[in-house]
Amino acid sequence: MVIWIVLGVVLFALVMLALAVRPVVARLPRLRRSAVALQRRAAEAESLRSAAEDLQARAEALQERAAVAQQRVTLIKAKRGE
Repeated sequence: MVIWIVLGVVLFALVMLALAVRPVVARLPRLRRSAVALQRRAAEAESLRSAAEDLQARAEALQERAAVAQQRVTLIKAKRGE
């Protein structure tokens, strides 16, 4: 008699587990598509970050060149007596 009660409880628990897991399993394809889309967006973000770093490096180089040019203009003006 005890065995039947234990088997009934275990069977009931397994049925409840199956009912709880079913909605999650049904959503797996959508979750997979979402994960793929997020990975694609992460790759795009990484690409944009890399491009932004390149632009920042170019801007810093241009700023240095502008500073050098300003110093040269200042020297030229000083030599002319302006």
